[in-house]
Amino acid sequence: MAKNNKRLKLLKIEKKIINFCIIMLLLFPVVNVFGKATLSKTNIEVERLKREIKIQESRNQSLVMKVNELKSFENILVAVEREGLAYNNNNIKVIARD
Repeated sequence: MAKNNKRLKLLKIEKKIINFCIIMLLLFPVVNVFGKATLSKTNIEVERLKREIKIQESRNQSLVMKVNELKSFENILVAVEREGLAYNNNNIKVIARD
C-alpha cells in the first residue's frame, strides 16, 4: 500500500510538471509577439523623432544663415544710413592691452 501511495504522489507531481510545461508553451508565443510589437512601436517612435530632429536642424541652419546675413557689415551700414546716422572712422578708438 505504501508503494501505491508513493506512485500516486509522483503522478500528481508529474501532472503539475506537465501542466506547467503546457502553460509555458502557450505563454511563450504570446509574450514573444507582445515583445516584438512593443519593440516595433518603439522603433517607429525613434524614426519619427529622428525625422523631427532633421527638420529642426534644417530650420536652425536656415536661421543661422539669416542671422549671419542680417549682421553683415553692409546690412548694418544700410540700417545706419536709413536712420540718419553716419559712420565716422575717426571716432573709433582701439584700446590694446600690452
